[in-house]
Amino acid sequence: MSTESATPASITSSRLRSHIATAKRVVVKIGTSSLVGPDFRVSQDRIDVIVDALEARMARGSDVVVVSSGAIAAGMEPLGLKLRPQDLATKQAAASVGQVHLAQAWAASFARYGRTIGQVLLTQADAGMRERARNAQRTIDRLRQLGVVPIVNENDTVATSEMRFGDNDRLSAIVSTLIAADALVLLSDVDGLYDKNPAEPGAKFIDEVRSGKDLDAVTAGDGGALGTGGMAAKVSAARLAARGGVPVLLTSADNITQALHDASVGTVFHTRPESKLSAWKFWALYAADAEGVLRLDQGAVDAVTRGGTSLLAVGITDTEGDFHAGDIVEILGPKGQAVGRGLTTYSARELGTMVGKRTEDLPEHQRRAVVHADYLSNFASRL
Repeated sequence: MSTESATPASITSSRLRSHIATAKRVVVKIGTSSLVGPDFRVSQDRIDVIVDALEARMARGSDVVVVSSGAIAAGMEPLGLKLRPQDLATKQAAASVGQVHLAQAWAASFARYGRTIGQVLLTQADAGMRERARNAQRTIDRLRQLGVVPIVNENDTVATSEMRFGDNDRLSAIVSTLIAADALVLLSDVDGLYDKNPAEPGAKFIDEVRSGKDLDAVTAGDGGALGTGGMAAKVSAARLAARGGVPVLLTSADNITQALHDASVGTVFHTRPESKLSAWKFWALYAADAEGVLRLDQGAVDAVTRGGTSLLAVGITDTEGDFHAGDIVEILGPKGQAVGRGLTTYSARELGTMVGKRTEDLPEHQRRAVVHADYLSNFASRL
């Protein structure tokens, strides 16, 4: 079944689950609490259970890419740390130690099936630059072609607070769209999405999410003592992946066997084919590094958010940053609200002489759109 060929209303929860259960290329994200025990040691037993389920799925013909959390937590016990570090230097030190322990545990577990793993460490800067993102994509694809299981994690050892994905849930969504995955399976310590904390009386389970309207009454919490991505982060990541055309199954790591077998557990997030972003627009909106800012008047905001309209100099009120032609820029409205992103035709210096001018009042060489509609992504149609 192709989720691209049917309208959203025609795709039932069971059909989407069938698609996820048989998807060829699958990204599986595993949270810290599923990999590291309460003593801050990497749990080989837990990883073995996870790998058994991953191997069963691969034996049925699927390619699996693992997004693994846990590096900082895994480094705490060897360093004698009792609480998750708060300062950047100690976090990076813990990550450098923990990555070794995690990689060894993953390698030992997959070796039981004669499989080799490859570690792929990414930062936001890697995803934010188009060529580096393509290099990461090629590396993951080549590992898969060689029969190696890619184990992806954020490179906490070198990532700064300004250049982080924020949590590995978001990383898994970016990776899923980067490699054009057929499905994303997000695993945590909760069996699915509820309208509030499932420990509270009367909490209602949510079987499927088709759009943001299905989340109006949902209250999702933040991360726990070890991890950074609570249910709010997972919902955000699931919606992000769905925006890029990748359907999502959200459930607990305890349900991994069933999740990868028939996807009959957890909550599914539908894609919306009519509003799916192209690979470039997804990258520009959610991964790319912005080099500057364009501020628009309300008329320009109304025009570009309708879709299919290029941004002209007359609608720009101000620019910020030292960007160049071909850079990605943030596009803001008159009140500072985020409108979207785009690829600018002009440098900041040249655009400074064009701001607010009508096209017919500009020299011939400056009459092209500042951001062409093909290279402009707006936030108006987000899930």
